[in-house]
Amino acid sequence: MSVHGGGHGALEYYPCRYGGSRILFRGPRRQLDQKYIAFLGSTETYGRFIERPYPGLVEKRLSMACVNFGVVNAGVDLYLNDPSVLSLVVGAEAKVVQLMGAQNMSNRYYSVHPRRNDRFLKASERLENLYPEVDFTEFHFVRHMLGQLHDISAERFSEVVTELRQAWVARMKNILTQIRGKVVLLWFADHPVPIEGSIPTASDPLFVTRDMVETLRPRVTATVEVVPSEAALSAGTSGMVYSDFEACAAAEVMGPLAHLEVARALEDILAPLIGAEPEA
Repeated sequence: MSVHGGGHGALEYYPCRYGGSRILFRGPRRQLDQKYIAFLGSTETYGRFIERPYPGLVEKRLSMACVNFGVVNAGVDLYLNDPSVLSLVVGAEAKVVQLMGAQNMSNRYYSVHPRRNDRFLKASERLENLYPEVDFTEFHFVRHMLGQLHDISAERFSEVVTELRQAWVARMKNILTQIRGKVVLLWFADHPVPIEGSIPTASDPLFVTRDMVETLRPRVTATVEVVPSEAALSAGTSGMVYSDFEACAAAEVMGPLAHLEVARALEDILAPLIGAEPEA
């Protein structure tokens, strides 16, 4: 086992639970009997292979507890299906919601695992009728399945994407209504929010477009779009902590410098919302 960055062995995430949720979040566990900022999102928010992801950096810079509710490969459904977590998010001084892809959630074409949202469970009759030549029992992961469907027929695949986008907007509106209060939407990706949608092999968040984000703007306090600098993107896995077995997965995520750039952008927005002075 080798380590790239610091520490010994693979990174320790100190998994913990909050409230009555069955989900294991990244720790160390924060106390919720004081003021805190809640962070919802996917792999980037969780900070896989990152010693201190952006929620932790914001915590240090604003001197307020930041609770990392991020989950690797999470979709919107993960939170909507967990009222225990949403009730804790409601109590936060401010909420940061990373924009997650539209693929990892159940819809009229297929269903996903309620907690491991990247896991494909079952195709609906609607999808089987749309792709009668496909044996859906062969698929275990959503992205693999979508890539195959796109390669078979881009025209039919566009119908699936339309459904995913409509479902994503509806559920994002739902979750924003439930958590209410001071909410910041965060786009954190290696590319700007696209005008048109992406294909399955493109970077996350899949299928989310600028029009979709703009639809949500009236429901939030602010939106922040962070595309890391060329220096951050070209740093590769420098500063990450991972074992040799995890090397390929580490190469697919953004590194510590990108997280620092996100934290700097967020602190400028969050500081006035919580009445805090950012660290000099």
